[in-house]
Amino acid sequence: MHDGTEALVVDPGDAIPVQATLESLGLQLKTILVTHHHADHVGGVDALRDATGATVYGPAYEAIPEPVKRVAAGDRVIALGIAFEVIEVPGHTANHIAYFHPGSAWHPEPLLFCGDTLFSGGCGRLFEGTPAQMLASLESLAALPDNTLVCCAHEYTLSNLTFALAVDGGNADLIAYEAHCQALRQAGTPTIPSRMGLEKKINPFLRSHTDRVKNSVKSFDPTAQSSVEIFAALRQWKNNFR
Repeated sequence: MHDGTEALVVDPGDAIPVQATLESLGLQLKTILVTHHHADHVGGVDALRDATGATVYGPAYEAIPEPVKRVAAGDRVIALGIAFEVIEVPGHTANHIAYFHPGSAWHPEPLLFCGDTLFSGGCGRLFEGTPAQMLASLESLAALPDNTLVCCAHEYTLSNLTFALAVDGGNADLIAYEAHCQALRQAGTPTIPSRMGLEKKINPFLRSHTDRVKNSVKSFDPTAQSSVEIFAALRQWKNNFR
């Protein structure tokens, strides 16, 4: 993200493509936002910081390459002259965070950098957190405005939608979105960013409270009853899917 002169980068797992983009656009990297500690999100941090002097922000309680300014829920990060609110979204990792900009004159649309917590059509695996934590994290993100741009960290959309259709195949919005995303990818265009309002219509992990998703999950695990059990079974189903 940039204003024509200065730039920020989120979760740079590899410094080389970031450096190439900065050079091609004539930008100065000022800020690095990190959502969690996995190598594919921090692998380029040291090289970029050393080369540019950029300020790094990251979760308060995760092993992020130092020096890093530690942030937690309720903190604000100013980058490119706009404010990002820090939201704690544990689940994928124990102390994963997201960055939310509610909109401003410079960037009028709400903007969410959510790392590996929420994907288009899916959510991250539970490597460190619990199903209850991830469900709560996703519910907090789903409460953001429907027009929020969902800038997740991976282009997993088509794979996620294959699973989503297995869970919620009668969902007309999902069927239409899957066809749209197929066309985008065939044209070499990314499916990201998505929109929060759309995700609430098509993403089974944001719809685990609906009767259709619950009934589908119970066909996979008849013992799942509570909201957390339904969500946990849905995530386990995805882990084992194909």
